[in-house]
Amino acid sequence: MRKFSLRSSDRLGLPLRRSLLIGAVATLVAGMSAACGGGSGDTEQVALGKNDTLTITTFSTFGYDGLIKKWNADPNRPFKVEHTVISEWDTWKQNLTTNLQAGTGLTDIVAIEGDAMPQFLAPGASDQFVDLADPSLDGRWVDYKYKEGQTSDGKQIGYPTDAGPEAICYRADLFRKAGLPTERDEVAKLFDTWEHYFATGEEFVEKVPGTKWYDSSGSIAQAMLNQTKYPFQKADNTVDIDNAELKGVYDTVTKYAPTLSTRVVQWKDDWVANFTNDGFATMPCPGWMFANIKDSAPDVEGWDIADAFPGGGGNWGGSFLAVPTQSQHQAEAAQFANWLTDADQQVAAFEEAGNFPANTAAAQQLVSRDVTDPYFNDAPTIEILANRAEAVEPGVPYKGDKYSDILGLLQTAIQRVDEGASPDSSWQTFAAAVGQLS
Repeated sequence: MRKFSLRSSDRLGLPLRRSLLIGAVATLVAGMSAACGGGSGDTEQVALGKNDTLTITTFSTFGYDGLIKKWNADPNRPFKVEHTVISEWDTWKQNLTTNLQAGTGLTDIVAIEGDAMPQFLAPGASDQFVDLADPSLDGRWVDYKYKEGQTSDGKQIGYPTDAGPEAICYRADLFRKAGLPTERDEVAKLFDTWEHYFATGEEFVEKVPGTKWYDSSGSIAQAMLNQTKYPFQKADNTVDIDNAELKGVYDTVTKYAPTLSTRVVQWKDDWVANFTNDGFATMPCPGWMFANIKDSAPDVEGWDIADAFPGGGGNWGGSFLAVPTQSQHQAEAAQFANWLTDADQQVAAFEEAGNFPANTAAAQQLVSRDVTDPYFNDAPTIEILANRAEAVEPGVPYKGDKYSDILGLLQTAIQRVDEGASPDSSWQTFAAAVGQLS
C-alpha cells in the first residue's frame, strides 16, 4: 500500500444520496478480501505531464466545476483534469463498488458519500485505497469529519470535502399565509424541539390546506437519526435495531406521515415538483441542499433559513475524496485531492454550491466575510451553518459497517407506510431484511 506524505511545499497551488444500494459493499468487502489480483498497491505508476490528464468522479453537486475549468485554463499546471459528475450517489455507488471489485475501471480520484464511508473502511475494502495520511495536514479539517475517513489503525483513505450541519429551510410566504411568524429569529423559536416543530406543522396544515409541512418522511427520519447515538449498531458493530431511540424515530415519523408529510420519495420527480407547486413549507437543510432547492425552484420566491434545528444539532452528509490503488497516477491524484480540499478551493466550492467546508480555515474565512444569499432572502447562510456546526455532537450517530445498508432498509420501510402499509407490518419486514444482512 502506497502512503503519501505531502510536505507544504508539495501542495499544488500552495463540505440524493439516500436510498442506498443494499448489500453492494458487503459483497465488495467479501470479494476484496478474497481477491489477489487487480486493485493492489502494486499498480504500475505513470507520471503525468502537462498534456496528460488526471481523472476524477464526483456525484450531485460538489462545486468543483469552476475550479477545474480554472485549473485547466492555467498553462502552468502540471497536468489537465477531466471531471465526471454522476447525478446521484446511488448510481455512482453501484459503479464504484463494481469497479473496485473488478480492480479496474475507476478514475484516479473518487468521491465517497459520508454515510457509506464506514463500509469502505472495513478490512479488505480499505485495502483498495491509497493511504492519504499526511502529518503536515493535521488540523486542516474539523476533527470529527477527518476521523470519519480513517480506519481504526490510522489509515486515511479520504480527505473530507464538506460537512453537513443542518438548519431548517422554510417558505416565509407560506408561513405568512398560515399566520405564522416569518422573521428568522421568531421562526427559530418554532423549531427548538421536535415536539414544537410537529405541533407547529399541525397548526400550519389546518390553515393552509393542500400544502404539507415537510418535504418527505424520509428526510425527517434522516434528520432525527442524525441525533441518535446508536441507531443501528452498538459500539462493537453488533447490529441492534431493537432499541428505544430507533423505534422512537420510526414511530414518530410514521405517526405524522398522513398529516404532515408529502409522502413522496426524496430526489424523485414528484419530490422535485413539490418545490414549485407549494407542496411543502419546511425541510431539513444542510448547506449542500441549497443547490438542490435553487435548481428545483429557481423562480420561487419566499425561501429563507432559520438558525435552528429541532433538538439541538445534526450533521447530514459531508463527502470525501479518495484515491483507488488501481490508479496509475496515485501521487498526482493525492496532490490534486489535497489541492481541492485546501481552504481557497473550499471557499470557492461553497460560493458555487453552498457546501459548508469541512476545512476549518475555509469556514473561518467565510464567516469573517459575512456571506449572505439573495435567494434565501439575504440570509447569512455561512453564519447560520457555522452556528449549526457548533451544535453538532461529534460521533453522533455512530456509523458502523452496516450503517448505510440498514439506513436504506429503514427508508424503504418508511416509504411502505407512506404508500399505505401499516407501521407494524412494515417494521416487521424491515427487521427481517436486517436479519438477512451478512
